[in-house]
Amino acid sequence: MIELAVLFGLLTALVVFLIVKLGRRGNRATENADGLLIEQTRRTQAHSDRSSYSSLTVHNTFPTMRDHRQP
Repeated sequence: MIELAVLFGLLTALVVFLIVKLGRRGNRATENADGLLIEQTRRTQAHSDRSSYSSLTVHNTFPTMRDHRQP
């Protein structure tokens, strides 16, 4: 019984540590021009991907329309 309590205590401590560690990182602003250019490139690529791989583009139909070829 004590071993189980120690296990849950360690797991809880690990979860709290990870929450604090990852929470402190946050969305810090980039300090230099290289980082800003990388962020801008990735943001532009993400926008392009969302446009290229949308349901309308991939399936040539809206996601709520029923396919009449299937029963």
